Amino acid sequence: MKVAFEKYNPQWREEFDLIKGELAPVLNHLEVQIEHIGSTSVEGLSAKPIIDIMIGLKSEEDLDKLPSLMTAKGYVYYELYNEDMPYRRFFVKLDQEPHVYGFPTQIGIGTEVPEALHNHDIRVANIHAIPVDNMNWTRHIAFRDYLRAHPAVKKAYQELKEKLSTMEWRDGNHYNEGKDSFIKTEEAKAIKLFLNKKQ
Repeated sequence: MKVAFEKYNPQWREEFDLIKGELAPVLNHLEVQIEHIGSTSVEGLSAKPIIDIMIGLKSEEDLDKLPSLMTAKGYVYYELYNEDMPYRRFFVKLDQEPHVYGFPTQIGIGTEVPEALHNHDIRVANIHAIPVDNMNWTRHIAFRDYLRAHPAVKKAYQELKEKLSTMEWRDGNHYNEGKDSFIKTEEAKAIKLFLNKKQ
C-alpha cells in the first residue's frame, strides 16, 4: 500500500472539535482530558486525513471503563492491542456505524482484524486512551507542541513524509516504522523541553 497525504486542512480542527463534543458528555464522569494529536493537529503539516485523538485518564484503573462506553457510541475497540500496550486502549471511529460494513465493535485478543478495516478511506479518527501520568501521554503532547513551535523541524518532518509517501508499505504500522528514527530523535528533544517548562 501507499500512504496518501493531503495538504493541511483547517477542517481537521473542526472534525476534532465535533468528536470531542461527542465524547465529552459520555466520558465526563471520568474527568478526562481530550487532546488533538498527530499531524492533523499541526497547522501547515500534511497528513493522512484521519484525526488522532488522545483521551487522558486520571488513572490506569479507568482504562477498562472505556470500552463499553465507546462501543456504545459506535467506535471499534481494538482489544487485541492491549497485550503489546497494556497502558493504552485503542478505538477507531468510522464514517458509518461498524454494523453497516459488517464489522464487529470489538476486535478481541487472538482475533484477525477484518481486511476491510485497514481501509483508511472509511476511517475518521484513531482514539488512544492513556493515563495522564504515563510517559506516552507526555510524549505525544510534547511532540505536538514541539512541531507547532519549531518550523524547521516541521519542515524536515514534512519532507520525510513526502518521501515515504512514494514508497510501498505493508500497512500503517509498517509505514510508521519508516518515521521511527526521525520521531524518536525529535521526540527526545521535545520531551526534554516540555519537562523543563513544567518545572
